[in-house]
Amino acid sequence: MIYLLGLAFSFMVIGQVDPAKHSPLEVGMAEMDITPPLGYPMAGYYHERLATGKKDPLKAKAIVFRQGSTTGAIIACDLIGISADLSDAVRSKLSEKTQIPIGHIALTATHSHTAPDYSRDLYSWVTKTPFPDGKPRHAEAMVEKIVAAGVKANDGLKPASLAAGSIQQKEPVSFHRRFLMRDGSVRTWQNLNNPEVVKSAGPIDPELVFAKITDAKSKKAIGLLSNFALHLDTVGGLEWSADYPFFIEQASRQALGESAVSLFGLGCCGNINHVNPFGKPVNKTPAIGKALAETLFQVPPVLEPQPEFRVHRKQVNLPLRQVVEGEVNRALSILDLVDAKGKVDFLDHVAAYKILIMNQFQNPKASSSTRLGWGRSQKWDGVGDNLPVEVQVFTIGRDLAIVCLPGEVFVEHGLAIKAGSPFRNTMIFELSNVVETVYIPNKGAFVQGGYEVVNSVTKPGSGEMLVEAALELLRIPK
Repeated sequence: MIYLLGLAFSFMVIGQVDPAKHSPLEVGMAEMDITPPLGYPMAGYYHERLATGKKDPLKAKAIVFRQGSTTGAIIACDLIGISADLSDAVRSKLSEKTQIPIGHIALTATHSHTAPDYSRDLYSWVTKTPFPDGKPRHAEAMVEKIVAAGVKANDGLKPASLAAGSIQQKEPVSFHRRFLMRDGSVRTWQNLNNPEVVKSAGPIDPELVFAKITDAKSKKAIGLLSNFALHLDTVGGLEWSADYPFFIEQASRQALGESAVSLFGLGCCGNINHVNPFGKPVNKTPAIGKALAETLFQVPPVLEPQPEFRVHRKQVNLPLRQVVEGEVNRALSILDLVDAKGKVDFLDHVAAYKILIMNQFQNPKASSSTRLGWGRSQKWDGVGDNLPVEVQVFTIGRDLAIVCLPGEVFVEHGLAIKAGSPFRNTMIFELSNVVETVYIPNKGAFVQGGYEVVNSVTKPGSGEMLVEAALELLRIPK
């Protein structure tokens, strides 16, 4: 079933109403290249990889909405995650330059696994300490370019119309990656041909949500927003790549014009990937991107008047799992063995690294923190028993809501938010503002285990807390 619901924002003020509230909506979009130099560390896995080439550019893509006195900005970056330190640096600088309130700015990651591992570089820059190997930094330049994308979008604000819709992705490109085993446990990355596998352990979210933004005066396309729940780990190798959203961008430019900006927001896909569990050939990146693009442009959206733009936010204090006595020393021993090229079970490696992240949260200036690459954080050093994160909601009329959540969120949480949303189209952008939560499973998954549970720093129920906050913010005021 296809739902196409348009939004337009030009109408007369009638009676005793707030003129700012009913001003025409203005939108600006812009992008900046944030591709690091060759030889810079790549993210995505538990060993160092240095980039040897570039398949396609990595970008920061910004959209700014303004109506009357209310302004909000979303910047999607081709990064594996948004560290709290990166979020703070970008949001404060962008707010200073544009006067957009910090709480009205969302920085979100597409989660490309062929993007930079900027953590140590950024930590060195934020703390003003020498970088260990003395190599030139990229983090400072990356921050400035992300900010520049937001400034450029803000400078380009103009009266605009926006058409939103959703459509089910029929061609299979996404699959649940957790599997229920005969012993009742759950394992990640299995195959249904395995006799120990009973079935997939959960659903997918096949909904592709989109919005086309058009200049209200010239009728020329400004850009396209799209949102889908599928892990961006389809490329591999040692070359920079934005993964399958790059192919959505190419299709958008062909359909809407070369100047159109294609901003992709990653849906809740902590337990979703592109590997077909039936054992058929794995979809390649171009095929995934082109399949989604073909779905996006099947039917043109229809414009329909709607009144106002709103931004809502709420802090949620996620309870952190605790490190018990002896775990840090065991974790260090495992990582020493990894460094020595010894044989270590992958989940033991993951668990050891996660323990050092959690120890950083609980123990200020912990010596073990120097072993961290991704996950090293000035902001969260010694934060304590809870991680204070944000849930943000951007709404336009009653037809479009954009929910921004921290961490790698399980698909069940995204489906719950969509099911309870009173808006006709609801986009959910995970990995917004904070990546250090790592995975955010649902309660049932914590009982079943698996890679994502091992690689989570929050206690069971944290995901449900995010769902509750999102649904509270999505309620339309009377």
